[in-house]
Formats: sequence, structure tokens, C-alpha cells
Amino acid sequence: MDKSKIAILSTVNNFLLYEKSSSLYPFKIQSYVFDGRNGMFGIYSILYMMKIFKNKEIDWLVLMDEDALFIDSDLIYPIIDKMKKDNYIIAGVRDGGSLPERSGSPYAMNPFFSIINFKELKKIWNKKEMLKNHYINEDEFNDDLSTLKYPFNKMSMSEPYYCFYFWLKRKNQKMLYLEVDLPFDDDKITNVVYDLNKKAILYHTWFSREYGDIRGRHTNRIDRVFNVFENTNDSVTPNKIYKDSLFPLKNWFRRLKKNLLKRVMKTGFFSYKSNVV
Repeated sequence: MDKSKIAILSTVNNFLLYEKSSSLYPFKIQSYVFDGRNGMFGIYSILYMMKIFKNKEIDWLVLMDEDALFIDSDLIYPIIDKMKKDNYIIAGVRDGGSLPERSGSPYAMNPFFSIINFKELKKIWNKKEMLKNHYINEDEFNDDLSTLKYPFNKMSMSEPYYCFYFWLKRKNQKMLYLEVDLPFDDDKITNVVYDLNKKAILYHTWFSREYGDIRGRHTNRIDRVFNVFENTNDSVTPNKIYKDSLFPLKNWFRRLKKNLLKRVMKTGFFSYKSNVV
């Protein structure tokens, strides 16, 4: 495996937490950061990812939130081998049904941790086509959901990034869903992600935005998870930190356009015009 073609991407909202978690990243793997403090995350991070990395020599891209910490980072490599052998486009955790914190779509993944066959994704990438897939048809997908432990909603459209995963499924791309569990009796939020042999890859604590906030209830809980084992490694210096400085302005115009369109539709302007024509 050519590790020079593997990269880790973190969309970071809390750099204090990133300094701790990045120290556990795989050795000598290139690392990149998107500065998400201006609200750029989720589907917008995915779109930015495809724009920034389209010409980079990256075959495999690992998405890793700053509130996730590796237990054994080397376990990503057998997953990549499996994905390459069996033609999976992405591996990750279902957003609904796998965890008590998430009851959305069981067909989509939560992007806190994913492994993407980026080389193949670039071959099929079509931004406009992907964005048109933000809808769900009843019983459209035939996933076996019988083993899911927690509530989910097959018709959920709760996250804007669902269109990315629905688009992949409608393109007949294979998605490898990883198992998760709750590893601590006194913490019903943090989860552990397993590899294909039920070995623990990482912990995910959630609520990175509240870390370091003395008013928040999550700082002490997250610290307890990070202190499960002693870490003497230095934090990773990313190959590059990217920031879309215009994102807040573009997002403001995007919301304005959406609200204006809703108002126009509510007034019946288009139906009136169509009747005239």
C-alpha cells in the first residue's frame, strides 16, 4: 500500500481539541485541516473537499473530526484493503440506528469518521447531480436494518449532507457500514468504532463545540475519554490549513435566496405567471 496516497482531513471547529486528538494520527500520513469555525462543515465541507483536493494525488481520504481519537490508527489499512478488494466507495457509521444520540437516516453515514476511495469518487463526481439527491423515497433502499439497536427514521431528511450518501447509493456505489458501541458505563454519549474484526479503531466523544466552555457539560466528560490512556506524542502539524474566508458571506446569500424563494412560492407568483402564459 502506497501510504503517500493516503491523507487525513479534519474539519475543525475546536483547535484546542484538535491538538490533542491529532497526536494520535497515523505515523507519516499527510494531514489537512479545514477551518470550520465560520460554520463551514457537513455538506459544505464535502463540497469544499472536492474543490480543494480535485488535483491532488490522493487515492484514499480519511475524514476525522477533532473530537474523535484513534485507539489503533493502523486498523484503517485493513479496511482500505477490504474496500479496494470489494469495490467500496466509502466506509463509515450509519447516522441512524447505530447510536442512541443519532436517530436519523440509517442509509446515510455520519461524517465524524469515514474512509473514502477518493480516486474513484473523483471519477464520478458531479456537484449539481449530487445536490439534486436531497430526497428519499419510501422503501427505496434495501439495506438489512434488522440488527440496528436504536431508533432510526428511514424517511429522515434531518441533515443537509444526506444528499451525498443518497447520491452514492443511487449511483450503485457500495458503502461499508462499520459497527459501533458504547464503551463506558458512565458515558452514554461517547462511542467506539470497530473494524471488520471487532477491534476498536477509535473513540468519538461528540460535542466538540462545547469543549473548553466552562458553561458546557461536555469538557470534563471528553477529558475523561482522552485520559483513558497516556499519550506522549506531539500534535500533528497539518500539511496545510484551508479556510474559505468568504463562506459566511456566501452562506448568507444562500439563505437569503432560499427565504426569498419560499416567500415567492407562498404568494403563488409562479402559478399566477404560468396561468397567464
